[in-house]
Amino acid sequence: MNTKNIILGLMAILLMVSSCADFLDQDPQTALSREDAFTNIEKLDRVITGLYNRWRETRKDRGGFVFALGTDETQQGAYQVRTEAQQSSLDKYDATLVAGNSALTEQWNKRWPVIVDAATAIITLEGNTNGDAQREMLLGEASFIRAGVSFEITQYWGEIPVMDLEKAAEYGTTRQPLPVVYDFIVQDLERAIQYLPEDQEDKRRATKSAAQALLGKVYLYAPEASGVRDYTKARDQFATVINSGRFQLVPNVATLWDPNSPNPAESIFSFQFSNVWPDNNQCQWQTGSRAVASISDNAYFGGYDLLMPTAYCYSNVSEGGLWEEGDTRKDASIRYDFVYKGTTPEIAPGLGGDELDPHIKKYEDARLDGIGSFWYSGKNMYYLRYADILLCYAECLNELGSTGEAVTTVNTVRARAWGGSLPADKQWNAGMGQEEFRDNILDERMRELCFEGWRRMDLIRSSKFRELILTRNKWAAEKNTIQEYHRRYPIPLDEIKQNDEIDEEDQNEGYSNQ
Repeated sequence: MNTKNIILGLMAILLMVSSCADFLDQDPQTALSREDAFTNIEKLDRVITGLYNRWRETRKDRGGFVFALGTDETQQGAYQVRTEAQQSSLDKYDATLVAGNSALTEQWNKRWPVIVDAATAIITLEGNTNGDAQREMLLGEASFIRAGVSFEITQYWGEIPVMDLEKAAEYGTTRQPLPVVYDFIVQDLERAIQYLPEDQEDKRRATKSAAQALLGKVYLYAPEASGVRDYTKARDQFATVINSGRFQLVPNVATLWDPNSPNPAESIFSFQFSNVWPDNNQCQWQTGSRAVASISDNAYFGGYDLLMPTAYCYSNVSEGGLWEEGDTRKDASIRYDFVYKGTTPEIAPGLGGDELDPHIKKYEDARLDGIGSFWYSGKNMYYLRYADILLCYAECLNELGSTGEAVTTVNTVRARAWGGSLPADKQWNAGMGQEEFRDNILDERMRELCFEGWRRMDLIRSSKFRELILTRNKWAAEKNTIQEYHRRYPIPLDEIKQNDEIDEEDQNEGYSNQ
């Protein structure tokens, strides 16, 4: 994806729009064109809806789990590692993890068109005075989307171009310094908070609380080099969401994964899916067991082993793993039993041999059982949920010296995991030290949020990336080539070749331009 050409195209459209003031009021004479879509408020509403859908599309099927590969929480199945060389490098961190890696290039390319169309919408909305109330809401939504996708890309690739005419005029289309990138994301979210409504009837769309929650995460997750990491500002944004009274922990953690009860009180913003193509997400197709799939096409917990829990993630504390006795999140998150309709599957010759090892359960869609293939799985996928915000809030409290209060907040989340009453031996000690809290919160976040897409970012910001992956990820440990520079992905070779303002010398440290 040539970001320079994208920006030039963006500038051409916006110059055309801004040079014709009366064009904003004209009705379309032909089928909806790109230019027309970005100059008409009603059609811009459709554009924003489309942006939500396109952002959602980055979360589905195989590509939706690429960033989850290669952590201490998840890894590929053995058959995937043996048969998908470029994909397997995302766990192995070997010589195939280079600029030409197709799995990463695809994810880079999917996100930039969403950002550029959000940028186009933002600038045209800023200059459009028609329908002020609707215009402001759409401006808030476009800002939220641009911020969310930009935040993801910069977390994984570091310095990136910024899709804005003023910034492009100042910096060009090259990778821009982290302070510029993160300040721009913050500005987008501040505008989103200003204009987004408190509630949205359409659950696909963001609210003010979603923007506040994401801004808190930006302040918490921003690299030190950006100058934006700020625990006080993060705490205050999280506190606003918590004190709003709009969200609460559901009493039974298993109901979070009930597809018949979507958008519970704990959901702040979720990507909306269904069992009907093209709104299905195929997540269970990628995370279930291939061995079970061989029993029946309608085995709702069948799949293809793309993403599996690491042994640390599925094992008990007594076995050197994660789970404490009595924690209901364990069985809500991970499948250990593969008996289907009284039949125990057998692993077919030629597969990986780990098809009956524990698998991800959160995305299993029981609505398909006896009806259709698990390819049609379509449960919603959480992006921001209340338990996550409580744990982030607790981290901020700890960093700001209020560890006792942080412990109380974590115990609130843990109590739900034990049915609402936390046993005395499972309560975190209010006298816990700051460093001990930092170590413990990483495990607690895995227990609560495993397979929900935050683990790689958590490892990067905690400086535990190489240490924990090398210890817990089977494929990374076997290869033993992971380095600290792997915290960032390589800038795609296609971008370097096509964008004359990003040279080979601009590649991230440690990577070759192959």
